[in-house]
Order: sequence, then structure tokens, then C-alpha cells
Amino acid sequence: MKLRVLLEHGDKRFFATAVDWPGWSRSGRTRDEALERLVAYAERYRQSMGAVASELAMPRSTADLDVAAEASGDLNIDFGVPHTVVDLDRQPLTADELKRQIQLLRAAWEAFEKAAARARGKELAAGPRGGGRDLAKIEDHVAEADRMYIGALGAKAPTSGDWDRTRAAFVDALEAKVRGELPERGPRGGERWPARYAIRRSAWHALDHAWEIEDRTA
Repeated sequence: MKLRVLLEHGDKRFFATAVDWPGWSRSGRTRDEALERLVAYAERYRQSMGAVASELAMPRSTADLDVAAEASGDLNIDFGVPHTVVDLDRQPLTADELKRQIQLLRAAWEAFEKAAARARGKELAAGPRGGGRDLAKIEDHVAEADRMYIGALGAKAPTSGDWDRTRAAFVDALEAKVRGELPERGPRGGERWPARYAIRRSAWHALDHAWEIEDRTA
């Protein structure tokens, strides 16, 4: 079977995301470049995710990809963020599917923790992957983003505390969302995130920064 892919595009950038494997997203300046980079990261994704990705069928080329959905996104895509909620994200999740998705999300979180742990005491190189953040600021950024994602699901996020507390609240919010206990729209009418999108967004964010840390300490 071919790997199902969501392809998003802004004005200057494309994002290719593996629909059934949260966290596996890569961008490029063109459609083909985004798809090629997704394939190029297949082995790195599988290694980062560990046992939970052991059944991943590795694509050998873009011919092994099935673009199941395409979407036009906003400026976030040009800034390097997969930011489009599509119909695939709104499909209901069974209990077994939710369990698998959460396992994959936890694996992405764990990959980030491991990368951060290996980088302690090391200097992160500057440059294209450098940005302006040191390790502590990257860790704070990831935790803060996940608190924001909880709010985007429609749940109340911890205002502070360690990342373990935030992750537990995130899983609780996902389970409540799938049970239909959280609102679909915010108090000002904005649409809340579906569970599938929140999972792939958080998993992508954790892995993207895990790989950033690895690249900057290589």
C-alpha cells in the first residue's frame, strides 16, 4: 500500500505530511521537494519513533506516496508550520485508533526528551537550524506550545508546571474531545481543533525540534 500524504501549500512553501503517522512532516519550496524530503526522512522518523513505528512500510521514492488530500493554507506554512485542518482530520476516531494515535504522539514526545537529554552540557551550533534559542528555551517553547494546543482543543490547559503535567492534560483533552465533551467552537465562534490535527501538530512540533537539537549538536 502507498503511504497516504496530505499536501499543504502557502505562497512560497509546501508541506507534506504522512496522514497515518503523526509527526512525519517535511516542507519544501516546491511540491516535489516537499514530497522528496518526506521520503528522505522515512528512516529517521522510524528510528526516532522506535518500536511503535516498527510496522512502517518505508517508501523508496515519491512513487510510493498517495496524495490523499491537498489544501491551501495560510502564512504559517510559509513560516514553516503545517497549519491546515482538513476533512481527514475531522474523521471520527475509534477507541483503538485513538489509542494508536496517542502511542505515536507519546513516542514523538519521548524522541524530543531523549534528544534534549543527549544535548545537555553541549553547545548548540548556530546557523540555518540554529535560530536564537538555547536548549532550555527550546524545551520551554515545546511545553508552552503544547499548553496552547490543549486550549485549541477546547480544554483548560495548565498555566504552569512541568511538561509531564502538560502531556497528561493533553491526553486527557484528546480523550474528552473524542468523547464529544469539548466544544467544537470557541466563545467567539472560532473552530476548535479536532483530535487528529492536535495529535499530528504536537507530534510534528516535538520531532521537528528533536531533529533540530540533533542537527545542532552533530
